[in-house]
Amino acid sequence: MEIVKTILIAIYMIIALILIILTLIQSKEDAGLSSTITGSSTSNFYEKNKGRTKEGKQKRWTIILSIVFVILTISLGIIYMV
Repeated sequence: MEIVKTILIAIYMIIALILIILTLIQSKEDAGLSSTITGSSTSNFYEKNKGRTKEGKQKRWTIILSIVFVILTISLGIIYMV
């Protein structure tokens, strides 16, 4: 059981580090008050294909790694309670 704990903690720390890096390199998505005043259009080519861009892939990986991080947190909590 100790081997499983050690492996899970190592994976947990690697995912935490990658998640921190991904979060820090993402660009700010909200345009703020300027988009409200100027009226931003969401029907352009970029908005339709946002998931295929570098930013879209970073956002997707951040979400996936966040879910894995939460699952590992819960599983490590259960393992340490036993």
